[in-house]
Amino acid sequence: MYGGARYGGAVRVPEGVRKSVNVLLCLVAVAAIGWSGTQIWQVWDGRRQIDAACADLVPAGRVLALSPAGGTISHRVADEGTIELDAAMPQDCELFSTEAGEKYGSDSGERWFFTGTVGVLPDHRPLIADDPLTDLVDSSGGPTHPQQPLGGGIDGTVTDSGVTVQLPCAEGELDGQSVEALWARAELTDPGPPFTEDGQLSAHDRDVLAETAVITANNLAGRLGCADRLPDPPRHVPALPEGPVAASRAEGTCAWYREAGFADRPNHPDQVLESRTDDGVWDERCGLVLSQSRANGLYTAESDDHDLLSRPDRPGDWFISLHTYSGEYAKNVELTSTGFDEAPEPAEPGGAGRSSEDPIWWASSVCAGQPQIHTLTAALGYDRVITPDLEKVFRAYVTDVTERRHCTDVVLPAATDFRDA
Repeated sequence: MYGGARYGGAVRVPEGVRKSVNVLLCLVAVAAIGWSGTQIWQVWDGRRQIDAACADLVPAGRVLALSPAGGTISHRVADEGTIELDAAMPQDCELFSTEAGEKYGSDSGERWFFTGTVGVLPDHRPLIADDPLTDLVDSSGGPTHPQQPLGGGIDGTVTDSGVTVQLPCAEGELDGQSVEALWARAELTDPGPPFTEDGQLSAHDRDVLAETAVITANNLAGRLGCADRLPDPPRHVPALPEGPVAASRAEGTCAWYREAGFADRPNHPDQVLESRTDDGVWDERCGLVLSQSRANGLYTAESDDHDLLSRPDRPGDWFISLHTYSGEYAKNVELTSTGFDEAPEPAEPGGAGRSSEDPIWWASSVCAGQPQIHTLTAALGYDRVITPDLEKVFRAYVTDVTERRHCTDVVLPAATDFRDA
């Protein structure tokens, strides 16, 4: 009465239904095999594309794990955009994906999403100090994310687009020339929503990019015959802090500014852009910024005493930027020039002074046997009202860095270098 299934008996399925079900299951299985086969082929071809573009240096599996790396992967087929170790460094490889193309609405159906870059030191390329017209803060009005050290015992930096690491290269050689150090960078190309949030890379992509940069550097070290290798990067790379923040909150590379009480003076910056301190980082930065209200108040107070003083129109227009360049990078620092015909001026280890053209000062020291160049750049316009006070600011900055890094042979600009131009 109630059917055999209730009492444990078998239910007879009509022959026609059974055949239809079997056919459907076969079709599903064939479709699944076809789908998985397509996926397997895409992964295999993606690895092939990455290896071909990046000379087997960049770990393909890590790149494929990045958020924008879905779909079909391709690479730029050109001399620029493909790494060849027998050519001059630095070099990069440029990768495209249909996933990024779809999410960004690319007309071509794909988009450049990843760049892997490698280089060696010395490379004798100039490293240009900050320009007096540079933008220290986000010009769109959003938060600025100062770069941070990677940590974990690695000389590395994290930015809002990628990770760069450096590795000493004892015994290394490239094209018959000895190599002192090498570096590698892994970055998303012009990342934005949906692969970022509030201008930040996702925690997943930060970790993957750190792993990618470290593995790339170690692979390059093996190809060049370097003795050392980098350890694994930190498992969880923290997000970059937002800035600028009030100078009273400075606790990293700008902590000296808070401790000296400079921000209490109405003509000094009242905000900072800073990073965590890390004595191994080759470019350590501290940015001092006048908030819009302080800049406007200072302009009003000073404009009658200075002819043609430019008004600060945006937050961060008036600033002081400080850098410490270390090791091989310190050997090729040049000061910028706002003129079109003037050549940049070298900031040489063992010396100190001021640019003949721009409001840029530099000092030098020696830390652990390696040269250091310290620079200070003041924004154009702001330099006209702050220059006489910059000697104390620069001295306090250099003192903090050199004491923290146990440096010797400190050379500072002369007092006359801080007179109004």
